Amino acid sequence: MIPRLAFIGIFGGLFCGYVGLTAAIPVLPVFVRERFGATGFTVGLVVTATALTALLVRPVAGHLADRYGHRRVMQAGALAVAAGGALYFLPLGLPGLVAVRLLLGVGEASLFTAGAVWTVSLAPHHRRGQLIGLYGVSMWGGISAGTFLGAALLPLGYGAVWALSAAAPLVALALVSAVRTALPAGPSGGGGGLHALLPRPAVLPGVALGLASAGYAGLAAFVVLHLQARGVHAGVVVLSCFSAVYAGTRLFIGHLPDRFGPRRVTAWSGAGEAVGLLIIAVAPNLPVAVLGSVVMGVGFSLLHPSLALMVMNRAGPSEQGAAIGAYTSFWDLGVSVWGPVTGLAATALGYPAVFVVGAVCAAAAVSVALCVRRPDARPAAVN
Repeated sequence: MIPRLAFIGIFGGLFCGYVGLTAAIPVLPVFVRERFGATGFTVGLVVTATALTALLVRPVAGHLADRYGHRRVMQAGALAVAAGGALYFLPLGLPGLVAVRLLLGVGEASLFTAGAVWTVSLAPHHRRGQLIGLYGVSMWGGISAGTFLGAALLPLGYGAVWALSAAAPLVALALVSAVRTALPAGPSGGGGGLHALLPRPAVLPGVALGLASAGYAGLAAFVVLHLQARGVHAGVVVLSCFSAVYAGTRLFIGHLPDRFGPRRVTAWSGAGEAVGLLIIAVAPNLPVAVLGSVVMGVGFSLLHPSLALMVMNRAGPSEQGAAIGAYTSFWDLGVSVWGPVTGLAATALGYPAVFVVGAVCAAAAVSVALCVRRPDARPAAVN
């Protein structure tokens, strides 16, 4: 039986937390230029600083969730995000603003990672992949709502945006705190050292996720420019279609990793991502490019939950938090690496090369994922 009230609290907490996290995203570039006369590099640093601490903290947050309970770590993450939103009000200067963004990365990593493992621990074994996917939909929904609300509130002044950034995570804290938990109150299990923060079950699926992220990085950064070079000036439609298909796939066929197994769905998903990227690479017009985004969106949407299910099926009960945290860190690392790499490909070989590189990486991701050994017969779910 699915504990629906628990999932409402966890998913709702994640959604509200990301609303608070992302409300400032459309506002910060204007704020930094207006208040500090910052260069483009500085604007980029302020906006993306959260990714650095999120990358480093995810495995730690997962490890702490294993030891001290998922709810406690989610609560700490929500508090950190709320504190970051409140600190926007203070005249801290540019270095202080970067420090606030780094704090928000800690909160984001804690909130997301602990909630992901908590979701798996509560899900019926035959629904874990589907619920991992729906958990991701809650995150993307919060990102979409947060950026929209932040932009909508800007005419009222920066203070209105900062207030939302602080208030939404407090709603998240209340929702998470309302969920009952049977987890122990004190430390439980888990060792120390590198293995505790980078469990072996996370490595190959994580590498596969990092490779697959090349396609997304290329699409987000270059599809508009790629289509403009071919006389198509509605490239943003391709991104919108990709996002809609990404969410819709998880909502309507997110059960496929549970039904057919994560290895098989990973192979299908990686192939779908690769084919979609190649279609975009050769697209002569908008309809063909939209078709490519649909094919890519269907494949890419199920890739993450399939790989995450591989991780959870192989991780022991005492290391599942650290495993999912380490696995998710490969996404942050992949996007950080592939952004500049695809930029070099675009400069040297032209925009179509960006999508060819992404397709090759998607195929490589499938190859890596298929090297993951099948799990032992023992159950890996958290009790």
